[in-house]
Amino acid sequence: MAARWGGSGVKTGFVPLDDGFELRFAGLTVLRHSAACPAVSVARGEPDITMYRGNYRIADAPRERSAPGSWQRDGEGVVLGDAAGPVARLALDGNRLVVTALRPGDDRLWVRFHADPGETVWGGGEQMSYLAVNGRRFPIWTSEPGVGRDKSTELTRIMDAEGMAGGDYWTTNYPQPTFLTSRWLAVHLDANCYSVLDFSDPACHGVEAWAGEAAFELFADTGPIGLVGQLSSRFGRQPPLPDWAIGGAIVGLKAGLDSFERLEGFLAAGTVVTGLWCEDWAGVRQTSFGRRLFWDWHISDRSRARYPDLAARIAALKARGIRFLAYANPYLCNDGDLFAEGVAGGHFALRQDSDEVYLVDFGEFDCGVVDFTRPETRAWFAERVLGQEMLDQGMAGWMADFGEYLPTDVRLADGSDPMEAHNRWPVLWAEVNAMALASRGQTGEAVFFMRAGFSGVGAHCPMLWAGDQSVDFTRHDGIGTVITGALSAGLVGNAYSHSDCGGYTSLHGNVRTAELLRRWAELAAFAPMMRSHEGNRPDDNLQYDSDPDLLACFARWSRVHAALAPYVRHLSDEAAETGLPLQRPLFLHYPDDPALFAVQDQYLYGADLLVAPVIEAGQTERRVVLPGEGAWRHVWTGADYPAGTHTVAAPFDAPPVFYRPDSRFAALFAGLAGALAG
Repeated sequence: MAARWGGSGVKTGFVPLDDGFELRFAGLTVLRHSAACPAVSVARGEPDITMYRGNYRIADAPRERSAPGSWQRDGEGVVLGDAAGPVARLALDGNRLVVTALRPGDDRLWVRFHADPGETVWGGGEQMSYLAVNGRRFPIWTSEPGVGRDKSTELTRIMDAEGMAGGDYWTTNYPQPTFLTSRWLAVHLDANCYSVLDFSDPACHGVEAWAGEAAFELFADTGPIGLVGQLSSRFGRQPPLPDWAIGGAIVGLKAGLDSFERLEGFLAAGTVVTGLWCEDWAGVRQTSFGRRLFWDWHISDRSRARYPDLAARIAALKARGIRFLAYANPYLCNDGDLFAEGVAGGHFALRQDSDEVYLVDFGEFDCGVVDFTRPETRAWFAERVLGQEMLDQGMAGWMADFGEYLPTDVRLADGSDPMEAHNRWPVLWAEVNAMALASRGQTGEAVFFMRAGFSGVGAHCPMLWAGDQSVDFTRHDGIGTVITGALSAGLVGNAYSHSDCGGYTSLHGNVRTAELLRRWAELAAFAPMMRSHEGNRPDDNLQYDSDPDLLACFARWSRVHAALAPYVRHLSDEAAETGLPLQRPLFLHYPDDPALFAVQDQYLYGADLLVAPVIEAGQTERRVVLPGEGAWRHVWTGADYPAGTHTVAAPFDAPPVFYRPDSRFAALFAGLAGALAG
């Protein structure tokens, strides 16, 4: 129902002011317009876009920009104008604010949403550097996050020089044009286009959209729990996780047949193993980046040479309670077997100037982009590749990698503009994976996990993973970013997140330390899935089975992860019912304390457990905030701490973890120390 104009007491609708008007939603001021401070401006864009291996450089030179100050009512909406005439129209229908450029050719919109003084803002999808996003701009464009992500570091500078690959604080696999504020208001841009969330001006929350019309969905609640629940309903909730995924560790090995022998070493050390993940199941190739996978997702002579009798081995593992997981992505290499099948079926995106397959350079090999805008292609990939080649072989899940690389100059089967399709691509990729699970009755039993995302990915993807962190403690690309990523993604409807335990990216002499591996195992135990990864250069880096101490460490924390399974089952069921994420910012349960709004280095695991991982090198104690009132009990010593800020000892195997003594899971939490000790 369209919103009407009203007087000062109107809760939702347009309200005239002495110098303009304001728009209210659920009693909250959403935007305010005056001649001195226009709410909307428009222009015509001149984009300049460069893409190299999933890294993008995007610039614009907008022309004829107008920030119209005059306004007049237009039925139940409002038209803004300048001296030349009407410029833009605003209309509110229910919770949907539509802003339309009225001048022919205008394809850029800027909207200034109202901000209260001191208001805190979160959002932008999965953000790796900042939970509270005040004071910064966040372009919304799915891409490689980059290596280093900090322009002041030498590693980032090297990666930028080598191929725009250094990244920045805002680059992310999973952006989303949604923000939440501490007035418990949320605004979502319902569009796939390139956009920017701009919080650099404390007087407003700015949104730039590369479109001639933009629809903004508004949400309001009395607190953050209800607001997050509304957003999870809007974007889709994940099914509860299967018991095997939460009941122990998934060991990542990519050593061909030797992976099975190495797995026995983990088991002999006392590791609780519920899965073996071999991303190299389809074969490997060697590049300057490191050992890469052969992107031809099927059982072939190449895969048989690396993993002979794979289906029989998968069945034998399952009989022991261990699932087998694999890997796939939405591209096929042009020197593989499935490429010819894809060409014959018309399954690839094409060049704009010919009917040739558009090939993308992924780093010393080229691939075709599977065109998911075509229904027949979605069905082919879901059935032929994910169904027949993976699920029918007994695989219980996989890493559904990539999704960020759609070039902006391809020709797509549905005729859509690739600039519009680019951000939508991860959602289409998630849908194809979900189709495969549904076709075999495996929804909620098999699990695929993705790093790429955009609005609505949660309706299809059961689990996020935090992408390719560097193997270090650095502020913007190391171990700590996986906490920020989980917390930010959880606010916009993603219940489950986890990371590559041990990190992934090792370049230019940056290699794992034993300290990093130990601290990452401590962190990974308190995530819904605990999964190790050997990284991009496994031969150059320590692995958990490189020496007995590291192996014993991983085994200890796998037992903690397994012991938490009944609590995680409770949280998983809660997520399905309410949309609450498992890993939560402190303010989600303690919204009346603004001091908690920017805390991003610790989290609530559900309502009853507080986890403060060690994410700095050489740290043996750390500052911990215990929110609310009443006591929190230290898991490892049983000592009670009052609410407040404390410096807590944090030696190896005892990261600061606390629980509420009155929790119905208190006995389980008290037993974690015994599980750790074995």
